[in-house]
Amino acid sequence: MQRVVIALGGNALLRRGAPDTYDEMYAAARGAAERIADIATDGWEVVVTHGNGPQVGRILMQQEAAAKQVHPMPLDVCGAESQGQIGYLLQVTIGDVFFERGMERPVATILTLTRVRAQDPAFRDPTKYVGPFFTEAQAHRREEQRGWAMRPDPHGGWRRVVPSPKPYSIVETPVIRQLIGSGVVVIAGGGGGVPVIEKGPRLIGKEGVVDKDLAAAILAHEVQADVLLILTDVARVERGFGSLMPEPIERMDVPEARRLLKRGEFGSGSMGPKVEAAVRFVRGGGRAVIAELDQAREALAGAAGTEIVASSP
Repeated sequence: MQRVVIALGGNALLRRGAPDTYDEMYAAARGAAERIADIATDGWEVVVTHGNGPQVGRILMQQEAAAKQVHPMPLDVCGAESQGQIGYLLQVTIGDVFFERGMERPVATILTLTRVRAQDPAFRDPTKYVGPFFTEAQAHRREEQRGWAMRPDPHGGWRRVVPSPKPYSIVETPVIRQLIGSGVVVIAGGGGGVPVIEKGPRLIGKEGVVDKDLAAAILAHEVQADVLLILTDVARVERGFGSLMPEPIERMDVPEARRLLKRGEFGSGSMGPKVEAAVRFVRGGGRAVIAELDQAREALAGAAGTEIVASSP
């Protein structure tokens, strides 16, 4: 039986332009669950990972609003909270779809920790924007009172910036492999996982945001997946992203993908990290596809999306 890691983009849990409500999150999760069930029906072993940007941003805003009543939690705890929230929605909706289709496949969510290096330069130069917007005066107060790093956001106002260290290993991989081998659909690595550093036998949480696409590539490699399927809200990767005449790409090899990445052909905050993650996985063996969520089944069969391969024939 072949194994696939399905990486769900932000549209899987909050569709573009939709209000940030529980009902919308549930409906989007249900739509993703249908596509996941399609793939499981075809006989694949399935691991699901997902983004958490809107959800962890909401948690941070809720903390800010309630800061006078309850003590705010650090970012690593907020990331773990978002994993539980999203994992719950996916676990329930995937299970419902299986039941409705007469399928017997258990579903389990694993709170996932991702190893990063303590000496990663990202800890000295935080760049990842998180949480709500502030005025400049409010931002400086938070720098003084809470030790946050604050910067002007290109979209207006000031926001907190946190490190985005490079991941190198998933702590729970052995458990995830056991569950997959037992027929369980596993939800893991949400939001890139909670970043932790090793200090002897101890794992210490760090305030930061791990790139979810790179973490998905590592997870796929460590669970020995045959395919990394990255699902988003565009049909194919495009050459000349953002230009007047973008060109959809059906298939590209690693050398071409690297050239296009270097030239900035893909959005640095959107498609670029997905292509980089696909390249990373393919270099270690395997196949990667980037496709639209609603075409997941077709993409896995090679009939949709953009396929990234090691080299051209």
